[in-house]
Amino acid sequence: MTRVHNFSAGPAVLPESVLLEVQKELIDWHGAGLSVMEMSHRSKEYQSIIDDATATALRLIGCGDNFDVIFLGGGASMQFLMLPLNFCPEDKVANYINTGAWSTSALKEAVKAGKKMHVAASSEDKEFTYIPKTYQLSENPAYLHITTNNTIRGTEYYEIPEVPADVPLVADMSSNFLSRPYDFSKFSLIYAGAQKNIGPAGVTVVFIRKDYQEKLLGNLPTMLDYKTHISKGSMFNTPPCFPIYVVGKVLHWIEDFGGLKEMEKHNKEKAAYVYDILDSSNFYRGTVVKEDRSLMNIPFRLPTEELEAKFISEAKANRMNNLKGHRSVGGCRASLYNSLPMESAKALNSFMKEFEAANK
Repeated sequence: MTRVHNFSAGPAVLPESVLLEVQKELIDWHGAGLSVMEMSHRSKEYQSIIDDATATALRLIGCGDNFDVIFLGGGASMQFLMLPLNFCPEDKVANYINTGAWSTSALKEAVKAGKKMHVAASSEDKEFTYIPKTYQLSENPAYLHITTNNTIRGTEYYEIPEVPADVPLVADMSSNFLSRPYDFSKFSLIYAGAQKNIGPAGVTVVFIRKDYQEKLLGNLPTMLDYKTHISKGSMFNTPPCFPIYVVGKVLHWIEDFGGLKEMEKHNKEKAAYVYDILDSSNFYRGTVVKEDRSLMNIPFRLPTEELEAKFISEAKANRMNNLKGHRSVGGCRASLYNSLPMESAKALNSFMKEFEAANK
């Protein structure tokens, strides 16, 4: 079997060693005589799986004693709604820095939830090709929400905004979670859909500071209330059992890799194989302000849409898949998440040089 170089933005590449381990345990998990997919979530066997995933996640953020972590369904899009419902009372205003499609969706959900909403800063004026360096809070802010990496446009936060001591900072980290160190202690709430960087689709990881939980509102629908899931350890109803199991294995893989500092070093090296070409070529064009460009998602353009289509087609013929840009912006995009092997970045670098030489 020959695996492709998978540059998908999500669901995305997983570590081959994790896939092989899952394959080995698929029919019989640790001698239990059944698959995790068949296992009761109330069993002691499954409890050990989710406990291990929880403990590993908390270790990796480096300040886990201050947080509870829960595993939920519904994707990050469900968190767009749950966040304002749980943490924005009627006399407060939900504040957002708008840096792309997903932060736009998040702030719209706050309005749909009946909350007052304020855009504290936005990069929409330049088609979301940069990260705003300043922001202006509303009066009575409930929180400030940021999206740390923008999958479609390819921008990433390198410096986390400083907020007043009484303003909680919350973040959608779906597409760069655990790809590099952050000072996670600065955040009151973090959420990340697994399918981009830490596991398969179907589960979202949510970290909530223990002191922030004092601000949780009540009288919410049961499944939309964070209290429900925190109090039951993600087990109020049947959780996304199999995705949580795989996430746990990916988290161990990150830890065994050397943790977040080593992962960041690895990701910078991978991204350089693409950015070095964009910086030196008149044929390929990056679309993001250099200081804000993402290590995870690299959008770029070629001289014509016809050449872009040819590039994507020929890349696929050379076992390089999912290089088409998001349908809303077009062009090309390479997603280089944690699990993408270095050899995939090298293969793309070589192909880009060959394609330019043949089509310039």
